[in-house]
Amino acid sequence: MTPSNWRTYLVTQESLSEGRSTPDIVSSAIEGGIDAVQLREKNLPARERYELALELRDVTAAADVAFIVNDRIDLAMAADADGVHLGQSDVPVSVARDLLGPDAIVGCSAWRPEAAKRAEREGADYLGTGAVYGTSSKDVDAEKDGIGPDGIESVVDAVSIPVFGIGGITANNAAPVVDAGATGVAVISAITAADDPTAATHTLGEVVADA
Repeated sequence: MTPSNWRTYLVTQESLSEGRSTPDIVSSAIEGGIDAVQLREKNLPARERYELALELRDVTAAADVAFIVNDRIDLAMAADADGVHLGQSDVPVSVARDLLGPDAIVGCSAWRPEAAKRAEREGADYLGTGAVYGTSSKDVDAEKDGIGPDGIESVVDAVSIPVFGIGGITANNAAPVVDAGATGVAVISAITAADDPTAATHTLGEVVADA
């Protein structure tokens, strides 16, 4: 499944998973119909992150769900992930493309049209755009207030690759993000912190499909 087919995208963060493990959350999200999973867990030591990547690779491959690694090209290669997601302060998309090859999925965070255009020129397959509504999941002050659906629309209008809204998105506010032109939504706590991650994933998918 390629990014143009994704509608719901889980970004893992065990610190926001209410004491449950990331593999358990990912398995529940897969049961609920998630389309793609990104290993984030930036605070984990490299060895533990690698071992977790291998575990998530097995779980996602068995379910034919895309598996993406945040930031680390080397870890994506070592775990045989489907691709990598890069931030604006990471290595350029073009470098990741050269290292991972033409079949890998390379995503990039971009919340302004200029950055989105650059990522597309460098070979990005999709963009993560936000924070849409503001979030406590990231520690970047510039993203705290949120770009809103209007910000999503400005990025969508600037590029021809799939765009996913991220940041503060729940089943209650996902529809305006899709209405603004996003291909789908990426979430952390809307699934990881839910009492029932499977049901939360299913509900989010229904909202996105109906928007």
